[in-house]
Amino acid sequence: MANEPSTDFSKVIGSLSENLGKIAQMQIDLIGNGLKTAGSAFESMNKISMDIVSNVANAVNQALQGVSSAIAPKK
Repeated sequence: MANEPSTDFSKVIGSLSENLGKIAQMQIDLIGNGLKTAGSAFESMNKISMDIVSNVANAVNQALQGVSSAIAPKK
C-alpha cells in the first residue's frame, strides 16, 4: 500500500509529460503549416504579379508601336 501513491504520482507525471509533448508537437505542426501556406500564397502572388507586369509591358509596347506607326511617314 505504501507504493500506491508514488505509482499514481508517476502515472500522472508520465501522462502530463506525454500531453505536454503532444501540445508542443501540435504547435510546431501549426507553425510549419502556417509557413507552408504563407510561402504558397507568396509564390502565387509573385506569379500573378509577374503576369500582370508582363501583360502591362506588352500593352505599353503595343501602344508605342501603334503610335510610332501612326507618326511614321507612309511610303
